[in-house]
Amino acid sequence: REEERARRVMHFVGLSDLCVGVYDDPLQPVTSDETVSVGGTVTLTCRVAESDNSSLQWSNTAQQTLYFGEKRALRDNRIQLHRSTATELSITIAEVLLSDEGEYTCSIFTMPVRTARATVTVLGVPGKPQISGFESAVPEGGKVTLTCTSTGSKPPAKLRWFRGNQELEGRPNVVESVPDDPTYNVSSELTLEVSRSDDKALITCAVDHPSLAPGDKRSEQALRVLYSPDVEIVPESDLPREGEKFHLKCLGNGNPEPTSYSWQKKDGELPPLAKVDGAFLHFEMLNKSDNGVYLCHADNVIGSSQAEYTLLVQEAADNIADPTAMSTSSGVDHAVIGGVVAVIVFILLCLLIVLGRYLIRHKGTYLTHEAKGSDDAPDADTAIINAEGGHSGAEDKKEYFI
Repeated sequence: REEERARRVMHFVGLSDLCVGVYDDPLQPVTSDETVSVGGTVTLTCRVAESDNSSLQWSNTAQQTLYFGEKRALRDNRIQLHRSTATELSITIAEVLLSDEGEYTCSIFTMPVRTARATVTVLGVPGKPQISGFESAVPEGGKVTLTCTSTGSKPPAKLRWFRGNQELEGRPNVVESVPDDPTYNVSSELTLEVSRSDDKALITCAVDHPSLAPGDKRSEQALRVLYSPDVEIVPESDLPREGEKFHLKCLGNGNPEPTSYSWQKKDGELPPLAKVDGAFLHFEMLNKSDNGVYLCHADNVIGSSQAEYTLLVQEAADNIADPTAMSTSSGVDHAVIGGVVAVIVFILLCLLIVLGRYLIRHKGTYLTHEAKGSDDAPDADTAIINAEGGHSGAEDKKEYFI
């Protein structure tokens, strides 16, 4: 009989994950400790290996009877019967309060009375963390001190700082107990020396506590950092061509945004056809003389920065063609032009020769007529009259120019 009883006890211990020890007495109640968060529900279970028809009973921390078998003893609607059999009595407590923490007793009224105790630990859930200490933008290179505070935790929560996924090291947590309350307030400080890369960065304060899953409660603070502009010059085109319009744009990335822009040409003045329009530099018509290095200055209340751009004007698009096509077409064009010029020169020479012969022949004829009239004339007047029409029957004298 004793061997059978021992075997049954060992079998009961193997099946139950609530056992806190191995007992030789099959009527000894067995319980387990429980942990629950405020507002949650906890289940208290009491078992025996075998029954002798004695009733099981649960009592609270003040030794007030909660349930005696299936009978409710304390009028608290948060406490309900979960299961009642000859070998088990289970109850649940809903909407758990911090005051529910303590030792609960399970009893079986045999001779003698046997008892077992279960400790209920109630976790105080920390409140959402609050970040303070940042009110206005900070200049680049300055320092920012942030304070994170969380209340109502039990045991004390741990506060952790992050920038993105990178954990930051803050000062050790400061824990303060709350008067007349078993919870704690926890605070932590973080000091950062900010740079322009920290502008708009999110700093996170997260609560680490057994009542919470990772990342359940956290707060974020966006930083605002003031810094001088980062300047860049962006051309309208990568191939600025001679004779075309063109402009350069100055991009200034700063906090606050740049309030003014200025342009200049390195080692010289801006071209006459270059017009400044705020962040733009317009060229109405590009020329080779526009080549050079151009500087843009951007200013805000924090400081000034500059960027430079080297302008190299390309030849006009009409002058750029395939080398083979250019050599072929230019050869044909030169031949045609040469032929036309030769014809024109030849015609001009022929005209000059004909005109010259005509003029010289006319002069010889005039001299011949004048001499003809003077052969028989006694004086000059008679000679002229004879040359114009006299002596019509006389034989004409002719001269030929060869």
